[in-house]
Amino acid sequence: MAVLPIRIMGDPVLHAPASLVDEITDEVRTLVADMFETMDRAPGVGLAAPQVGVSLRIFTYSYADDDGTPWRGVVINPELWIRPLEPGAPDPDEESEGCLSFPSERFPLRRSESALLTGTDLDGAAVRLEVDGWRARILQHEFDHLDGVLYVDRLDDGDWKTVQKIARKRGWGRPGVSWMPGVDDIDA
Repeated sequence: MAVLPIRIMGDPVLHAPASLVDEITDEVRTLVADMFETMDRAPGVGLAAPQVGVSLRIFTYSYADDDGTPWRGVVINPELWIRPLEPGAPDPDEESEGCLSFPSERFPLRRSESALLTGTDLDGAAVRLEVDGWRARILQHEFDHLDGVLYVDRLDDGDWKTVQKIARKRGWGRPGVSWMPGVDDIDA
């Protein structure tokens, strides 16, 4: 397993829809193993293949509930269904999220409270995840990556302007910028 560099906002692979996985090959298995290693090293709760420069519809996830119950897996070629969003502004304390492709920052974003996601795992077996709360947020966030959408793209105008200022100050928002978990000093 290897740790892969994580692409930062502005890299073209992050802003285009990813391609379907036609066949689960040894290369796909190696990619997924490397994605788990990278996600864990970052550390993160999810990682989509475009974030490591691979335009395929794959993401990994890993999250432990408050009671320590682990929830970890991979989904290939996912499909997502969500309930309509509740009206109102997001709660900055309860609904803020971050992203390894816009590291060290968190912004409030309203997400659906529940989600149903289907796809396959590395063995080609069907995956069906029906979740709520943070698990639903994680699935929506990672699924967005597969459609070329970063969570910062969904922010309101005020936060979007802040994102643009941060990106300019750090030299982000352009192709070829990445960071290496466990090597680069980024507090993601």
